[in-house]
Amino acid sequence: MPEAAGALPDAVGAPGGGGRARRGGHPLGPVALVVAGGLSVQFGAAVAVLLMPRAGALGVVTLRLVLAALVLLLVCRPRLRGHSRADWGTVLAFGAAMSGMNMLFYQAADRIPLGAAVTLEVLGPLALSVIVSRRLINVLWAGLALGGVVLLSGGGFDRLDPVGAAFALGAGAMWATYIVFSARTGRRFPQADGLALAMAVGALLSLPFGIVEAGDKLLVPSTIGLGLAVALMSSVLPYTLELLALRRLPAPTFAVLMSLEPAIAATAGFLILHQALSAADAAAIALVVAASMGAVRTQAAGVSAK
Repeated sequence: MPEAAGALPDAVGAPGGGGRARRGGHPLGPVALVVAGGLSVQFGAAVAVLLMPRAGALGVVTLRLVLAALVLLLVCRPRLRGHSRADWGTVLAFGAAMSGMNMLFYQAADRIPLGAAVTLEVLGPLALSVIVSRRLINVLWAGLALGGVVLLSGGGFDRLDPVGAAFALGAGAMWATYIVFSARTGRRFPQADGLALAMAVGALLSLPFGIVEAGDKLLVPSTIGLGLAVALMSSVLPYTLELLALRRLPAPTFAVLMSLEPAIAATAGFLILHQALSAADAAAIALVVAASMGAVRTQAAGVSAK
């Protein structure tokens, strides 16, 4: 569940994703950065699941956003003056989308396996890619993804826990919103200033929910330590890696690599949380990954042809 840099090509407005990669350097360098960022995000999510018995899903969200905001504000030191009302409106919307996406996703991860949660969540960006592209072939990719979801549900979401599945789908819708406002924020603010400010907004919005659910458990030193690990792994580190990668990697290629998130999440769930996948679950995740890659490549081809 990437928390920075939009997961779609420039047609959707992913920030920092130039149409062409810069020359120089090993071609696998930026690819390795994106993959490392994805590994960091999903293994961070697995650590967050381990933290949930201590602080609850909403408490973990609060710890993640508050600590990530503090780190980014200290590092970026964003300028508060000189921004228009529209700039601040964009940051507020971005922060609200970030907070909503995280709260919904962690509620899902608390109820269903991590790989399944990310597979359902990625339908949001996939739907956005299909809508933006408006090409007939994307009906095929949407159908392929739908087939994967049906396979994952085993004919009914009661196998997964319908509430958890609903939270994951809601997180997907918020992820699509996050992508749109991430792009707008990237265009209005220099470097990572907009992200730092939006993270602070998201932290403030999540704080009441975390306090109600976890209370003084949020102040336990060991819980704060694990929360800091989640914040660094799921927010600060992947954003930095993706920002570096996008300077040398075409945005469509970046988006295709981001489509691997469900597979990475399933691996993290297996290794850290011992969440084994059935053959049907693995096939379902593969279908959604293939649909995401196909939709992004189709969109990128349509943009380059214009």
